Amino acid sequence: MGRLFWIIIALVGAALLLLMANSDAGSTFGMANDDFARFAYMGIWGIVLASALLGSGIRLGHFLRSMAIWIVIILALVAGYQYRYELQDVGHRITAGLIPGSPISNRDANGLITVTLAKSESGHFEVRGEVNGATVPFMVDTGASSIVLSAGDARRAGLDPDKLAYATSVLTANGMAKAANVTLDEVKIGAIERRNVRAMVIQDGRMDGSLLGMNFLNSLSGFSMRGDRLVLSD
Repeated sequence: MGRLFWIIIALVGAALLLLMANSDAGSTFGMANDDFARFAYMGIWGIVLASALLGSGIRLGHFLRSMAIWIVIILALVAGYQYRYELQDVGHRITAGLIPGSPISNRDANGLITVTLAKSESGHFEVRGEVNGATVPFMVDTGASSIVLSAGDARRAGLDPDKLAYATSVLTANGMAKAANVTLDEVKIGAIERRNVRAMVIQDGRMDGSLLGMNFLNSLSGFSMRGDRLVLSD
């Protein structure tokens, strides 16, 4: 019975992880998530009942105790699936608390994505984004017309700053600088993703960090400031 217990625990855990991992996709193994949850629910019940019928010599008290354990596990699985968005929100908030600049992403039942950014100690909205798969720390700047990458962040994103044509003059916090126009394959801020994004790369040593400018913000369905939070909607 002990071995069967751990087998079912593993099955329950695997089913829950699959449902949470595929909540955005809406399907698991080609089945709608609701159907998969019902299938897992019935399958686990089948295993429990089969073990009860095949296990000879089990006392009634032991059997009822085992059934109670299975019922609690199954209810936890169902509750976890029903509240998957809330659990994801909790997970994102914990991550954001542990890693400053981490965006908090949420997707509701209608597919609306919101990404919440917290104001940093400097008073700016800063976020750990991704450019071409590489992590890039951004500061949100509504005064910048486009995304602006420092030379160091551009290198991390797979660009070669030494081979770019710096033909555009821009004003930075360090004064006037030359910038090169580029197109980024992919930019991600939390769960929001954009492809073929126009950006600029500043000459090496002219800017320390990278800016998330208006061309990204204007591609959203909206963004709003709520106290010390900036909420991006897509």
